Amino acid sequence: MVSGSWPAIGTEERTWQSKISPDLVSARVRQRHSGPYRAALVPEIAGQTLHLPAAASTLAEDASVEIARFDAELGAEVAPFAAVLLRSESASSSRIENLTSGAKSIALAELGSKDKRNATEIVGNVAAMVAALALADRLDEGAVLAMHEALLAHVQPDIAGRWRGEQVWIGGDSFGPHGATFIPPHPDHVPALMADLVAFTQRTDLPLLSQAAIAHAQFETIHPFPDGNGRTGRALIHAMLRGHGLTRNVTVPVSAGLLTDTSGYFDALTAYRNGEPSAIVEKLAEASFAAATNGRQLVRDLRSVRKGWDGRLTARRGATAWRLVDVLLRQPVVDTTTVARELGVTTQNALRAITPLVNAGVLEEFTGFARNRMWQSREVLDALDDFAARAGRRQA
Repeated sequence: MVSGSWPAIGTEERTWQSKISPDLVSARVRQRHSGPYRAALVPEIAGQTLHLPAAASTLAEDASVEIARFDAELGAEVAPFAAVLLRSESASSSRIENLTSGAKSIALAELGSKDKRNATEIVGNVAAMVAALALADRLDEGAVLAMHEALLAHVQPDIAGRWRGEQVWIGGDSFGPHGATFIPPHPDHVPALMADLVAFTQRTDLPLLSQAAIAHAQFETIHPFPDGNGRTGRALIHAMLRGHGLTRNVTVPVSAGLLTDTSGYFDALTAYRNGEPSAIVEKLAEASFAAATNGRQLVRDLRSVRKGWDGRLTARRGATAWRLVDVLLRQPVVDTTTVARELGVTTQNALRAITPLVNAGVLEEFTGFARNRMWQSREVLDALDDFAARAGRRQA
């Protein structure tokens, strides 16, 4: 192990081959983006010794206890809350990247609608999260590529699931890296850096939440993809929490916690690059507490909605309508095809399950069509939108 403080990134000079057409920009812009630039030179971390201030270590340990408690609380009732929390985490992670969408649009996208690109991308993030959890026990470079493939396969298939082969940068303008806020390492370094990062994630001698926070910050520093780095990097956190056994049942929506202070989150990533890992550890720990609080409120709201339906639905016990009620908590927009699939019935019998719920005010038809009709649970959608609103509100 290497002793001493956490290594800061350096820089290296790289040649820039401008692709700017003289017909598109002014001579001043071409001049600004000519000549060499300096890309990040990222140190490997697999063998680094981690020294954190006592306050950061204590906060991370307390947050780990809270995550485990939250996971255990909902472990006995994984359905439907596991699906709801996973979708909520995916939507929050996307929102950090300014990809916002209401719960109804997301639900429609899950049913195949392509009307809202943001919602389609959020559904891709759900797929990335599912892949992250499924691959948590064998986390390697292939697993990371699979997460990214799941994320972008339907919206950017040309880059999905492949390390970048070009220089990327954050900030500045689209013509070149000169003047960017941060320039990740040259693509030549990406494969070796990702192999090193995977080796770091597999260590068992580090406090898990601190390890996950640092792995995430290192991933964002490497920036191994042309797009989708933030969402894949946050999925990596959950893969580590699941793979090392801190969570077993549900997804703690930590991105919803990060949303309460996104500027602080980005500042913590910058501090990490300067050799100060404690800030990102503290930020993830604080986000975990906020996530558990918000997640518990969402679960309480959904339980309240479900209890209210019991007093309104008059169908006989054992009828398919009662089975559909529980589906609606995780799938608040349905059509007859979806209901038939979920309940294992014909589409004709699916409509028979839907009708009592419409009569009870649990569902409402919103298309106005005679064919290809769809129904929504406004109460569940409101609960999900309320969760998103709380996530985006900075804590006092």
